[in-house]
Amino acid sequence: MEITEKKLQAILIKGRKEFQRYVGALGNNFSSQVKLVAESLSGIQNQLVAIREMVAKNTEDIETMKRDLHLIKHDLKRKVGMTSLQY
Repeated sequence: MEITEKKLQAILIKGRKEFQRYVGALGNNFSSQVKLVAESLSGIQNQLVAIREMVAKNTEDIETMKRDLHLIKHDLKRKVGMTSLQY
């Protein structure tokens, strides 16, 4: 079986078209995967912001509780007359 120039060209064209379809599908799949990663990252960043806000609020609450405990301790010392009351 002899391969002529036209047959070779037809084989190469067919192979090139198949390769182009494959690379196109591969590119589309890659793009969709990158979009998924980007969406996940955005969600994680939103969660991180919410956690930071919650930690800041908890820190403020803890500081308030510490001040309140200090006042209660001071009032107890004064009412009981004990100067050696410790935390």
